[in-house]
Amino acid sequence: MLCPWRTADLGLLLILTIFLVAASSSSNGDGKQIEQNSSMPLSEVNTSLSAVIDTSAVLHCPRTLTEVVLARWEIILRDKPSCTKAYRSDTNETKDTNCTDDRITWASSPSQNPDLHIAPVAITHDGNYRCTTATPDGNFNHEYHLQVLVAPEASLFLSRNRTAMCRAVAGKPAAHISWTPEGGACVTEQERWGNGTVTVKSTCHWEGPDVTTVTCSVSHLTGNRSLFIELLPGAITSEKSYIPYIIFPIILIIVGSIWFLKFGGCRKCKVNKTEATPVVEEDEMQPYASYTEKNNPLYDTTNKVKTSQELQNEVDCTGLLTL
Repeated sequence: MLCPWRTADLGLLLILTIFLVAASSSSNGDGKQIEQNSSMPLSEVNTSLSAVIDTSAVLHCPRTLTEVVLARWEIILRDKPSCTKAYRSDTNETKDTNCTDDRITWASSPSQNPDLHIAPVAITHDGNYRCTTATPDGNFNHEYHLQVLVAPEASLFLSRNRTAMCRAVAGKPAAHISWTPEGGACVTEQERWGNGTVTVKSTCHWEGPDVTTVTCSVSHLTGNRSLFIELLPGAITSEKSYIPYIIFPIILIIVGSIWFLKFGGCRKCKVNKTEATPVVEEDEMQPYASYTEKNNPLYDTTNKVKTSQELQNEVDCTGLLTL
């Protein structure tokens, strides 16, 4: 006959034995896992980096406490084949593959410093740069995403009556435009260029006469800039501001021509009067000449012609003076 208490003890002993075996297996497995992790390379580091165009940039390889056996840069730029720059310490030699840009070089001697140097930075240097170093302790990776910044050229002017236009030309990335005071009817447009830059144009119109001065604020990663302009009542379009400079000289020419004709005609009248036939005193004329003058038809005709010319000159003078 079986004893219940003995059966319970045997069951308890069996359960305890299984638990101890499982705990021992788990402990050994954790030890192996820790040992494996200690021999694996460190996790990769990713960094976003910005550089202003026409400046210089330095990209660092991972720092290690042991000697670097191999340092290797892989450069992936837009629309270009992958470029590789490598250095081996055991042979003390460097090797470039598909690297054609002379502005990307080692920062110094690769045996002392495997960092990468870019000078001057251009828009075409946008891309990914990955450095891998091999040491006795393992491999270390550091990847950079380089973004090249281009400062936009800001301008503000009147486009129409009480309408201002603010532009941020050829910025990278696109600039942000805001207005003070708010409340104007604004339209913002973007124009993208093939080199990656963007032109932003914002046009605002204010109806209320209480707004006399407006400010355009251009925000960009390279720095911020503010411009202001006055909205005067009846302001003309800046594109037509040259019209008065053309009309005014034309008016002067017309007025000068009128005055020239007026005074020139009067001077001609005076000259014609001074060139008239001199009067001959009657007592000095011979009797025959006097008789001929009174009875000669040709003489009468000559006097009529002279009289007609004098009358015509007076009419011309009168017409010019009325001008």
